[in-house]
Amino acid sequence: MSEPPDETADAGLVEQQISYYRARAPEYDEWFLRQGRHDRGEEWNRAWFSEVEEVCEELSRFRPVGKIRELACGTGLWTEQLARYADHITAVDASPEVLKLNQERLGDDQIRYVQADLFEWKPDALYDVAFFGFWLSHVPPDRFTAFWDLVRSALKPGGRVFFVDSLSLESVSSKNHHSEDQTSLRQLNDGREFRIYKVFYEPDELSSRLRVFGWNVRVRTTEHILYGFGALTG
Repeated sequence: MSEPPDETADAGLVEQQISYYRARAPEYDEWFLRQGRHDRGEEWNRAWFSEVEEVCEELSRFRPVGKIRELACGTGLWTEQLARYADHITAVDASPEVLKLNQERLGDDQIRYVQADLFEWKPDALYDVAFFGFWLSHVPPDRFTAFWDLVRSALKPGGRVFFVDSLSLESVSSKNHHSEDQTSLRQLNDGREFRIYKVFYEPDELSSRLRVFGWNVRVRTTEHILYGFGALTG
């Protein structure tokens, strides 16, 4: 049974978070690709891309086949990886700006795009796999259980999940990412600032917590990335 989220307490911050990612859409890939102010130098960047490749190799072994639901799909960096295996993808995001960039990047008829606030969206189908990249850390703490109930609600029996996210080390060391408790002050290239949720998890703690909810999920880390994969147990 899910505890009811304190929606009045976090509604303003969630709205600001959505506004931030809408405004950040044209420059989002700069962070992932380590360009501009996110360039940490040749050695650091090389290590980052090696870690990303490690996660992609694990995703390949996981083989996300069938119907996939990608939550907070963003500009398509991970949608592109999923499209190698999936029969069909439903890509959901609150930002029409990133959905447009995603569609331009992929141009794939097997992908259905849905613009929706993930805290309001109700799935209309059952899927084989749920995927979310760099999203779990943006789920408000009071909505953690409700979010995982949402993930479960749209999976077929025995459905699987794969997620990727940041370790605290990565966020603290990133330029203009100032972590404070479970929120982070983010700055765009033009200097505008937004406060968003940024909740970090320890691998063992997260795995144990999900086990209580009926998930058998293995959580692993690289130096800067946390990722997990597994299946429903009941």
